[in-house]
Amino acid sequence: MAYDRELAERVRELLAGAEGVVEQRMFGGLAFLVHGNMAVAASGGGGLLVRVDPDAGEAWFEDGRVSPMVMRGREMRGWLRVVGELDAAELDTWVSRGVSYARSLPPKAT
Repeated sequence: MAYDRELAERVRELLAGAEGVVEQRMFGGLAFLVHGNMAVAASGGGGLLVRVDPDAGEAWFEDGRVSPMVMRGREMRGWLRVVGELDAAELDTWVSRGVSYARSLPPKAT
């Protein structure tokens, strides 16, 4: 499955001009990295991948659109998959969560 290009464009618009943000094709999708740390991605498997504090990720599972990210049959702690339609405010909230967490991490050397 190809990633949702419209979703990627919406994320791109939200992050336009943000310091340290770059795009990179990864895992069949389009990832947005902050100082080398992946923050969010338009996933090749569908939906939006969001990086969150691994100790707080389960807090959002009550929303039926949110589930743990699974890669090669393994749940990836600290990563959420958000599926379904997201209005502008919801997308902004999820992107902000991912970017905030990525900014909390030490920058990676590029």
